[in-house]
Amino acid sequence: MRIGTNRREDDFEINVISLIDVLLTLLMFFVLTTTFVQHSRMQVTLPQAESSEQAEQPDSLTVMIDRDGHYFIDNNEVLNPGLDSLKEAIAKVGGEDRSRTVLLRADAMTPHQAVVTAMDALGELGFTRLSIATSRSQAAVTK
Repeated sequence: MRIGTNRREDDFEINVISLIDVLLTLLMFFVLTTTFVQHSRMQVTLPQAESSEQAEQPDSLTVMIDRDGHYFIDNNEVLNPGLDSLKEAIAKVGGEDRSRTVLLRADAMTPHQAVVTAMDALGELGFTRLSIATSRSQAAVTK
């Protein structure tokens, strides 16, 4: 008869493999959602003008250019800053409607060549209604 045994019959294990799978899935979800939010918060300081109309078309195509010359078509970044890739991205997002209003939002410190390249791409694609976004200057606000 054995009195003392070193083995316990009620030992149990915690299986953590399924917990790791769930945590990795949540981590991937949060990483993907934060990268999409980052593009929509892009800050563009608009150039100032004496008179600016506040009429914005609800169905307009927005082309944004940041101060480094990076292009964004409706908050989607164009990875290659060349003319052909810019035209391809505008055509994909813009669709077939060439009478659609295009709102060009360029930062005040954007190189002039980046704005001209965007206007050239829009002209070659056949867009005829182009608006350049500005903000009211301080002198016009105080009048």
